Amino acid sequence: MKKTALLIAVLLLLTPFISCKPQKLPVKDIKIIRQDGTEFTVAAEIAIKPEDRNHGFMERKTIPDGTGMLFIFERDQLLSFWMKNTPHPLSIAYIDSKGKIRNIFDMNPYSTDSIISTVSVRYALEVPQGWYKKNGITEGDTVILP
Repeated sequence: MKKTALLIAVLLLLTPFISCKPQKLPVKDIKIIRQDGTEFTVAAEIAIKPEDRNHGFMERKTIPDGTGMLFIFERDQLLSFWMKNTPHPLSIAYIDSKGKIRNIFDMNPYSTDSIISTVSVRYALEVPQGWYKKNGITEGDTVILP
């Protein structure tokens, strides 16, 4: 009986650590169309659930070029992101419900500064820092959303 109680106690203590392990999110190809018609594709993990959106790219040391994470929200709103526990520098695009990029910001590793959209948006797409600039993607370009 004591062994069973001890085993239950150990499992209860470990459960928070096991449940905090990041889950593999579904990946979809997200197309971005520049205003000149040039198209780019990002293989983006899709974060829909609040716990997935809250965790994002935390603890990820490398994020390959051409990949990212698309955060999907239930309604248009001012969005705010930070880089707590995120070692890899990122760029974020805030995207409205019609797929138009409204803001692009660079974010610094481990920063707890809030990066806030300037208008209400529905989506955010994080990619490795500099990817938007390198590909000439700017505010006003269009994202084809899933």
